[in-house]
Amino acid sequence: MTRIAIFASGSGSNAENIANYFNLNENVEVSLFLTNNPNAFVVERAKKLGVKSYIFNKTDFTKTDQILRFLQENNINLIVLAGFLLKIPENLIKSYPNKIVNIHPALLPKFGGKGMYGDNVHKAVVEAKETESGITIHYVNENYDEGKIIFQEKFDVLPTDTFENVAEKIHKLEYKHYPEVIETLI
Repeated sequence: MTRIAIFASGSGSNAENIANYFNLNENVEVSLFLTNNPNAFVVERAKKLGVKSYIFNKTDFTKTDQILRFLQENNINLIVLAGFLLKIPENLIKSYPNKIVNIHPALLPKFGGKGMYGDNVHKAVVEAKETESGITIHYVNENYDEGKIIFQEKFDVLPTDTFENVAEKIHKLEYKHYPEVIETLI
């Protein structure tokens, strides 16, 4: 059985969508939701779904092996980032080579890097007058948004689109494709 840990820093809608997708799959289990934000709604989603959640602080994440040990104790095979804002530390990258995936709300390499998440990305896309945008699912390496690209899906950005319109289109693509791509990786 493949056991997935999902890291999220906010609402957790993608985490919930992934957990629901694999709910009836006897070969895959979404085992953990982890967050660095004690106020993140993803904790409530975990309770509702019956998924174990774990809240940690940035120091434990970046300066110790506490999170790595916790993942290993729970027999985690795959790490999925779903709106997680901290850079993944080297100890996790080395322990889970090509087993950490992220979704980015733009067509990388455009609009990636530190601080480029959520509405920051959508606003940058609209301000740049891009004619297309989309999602990128990629492996995580030591640099923000620079890991090997696994999958991209795009859509047209209309001249009348606001950043809210772009965000809505992105969410639809995320909800449809992220669980499917994770399943193909498994």
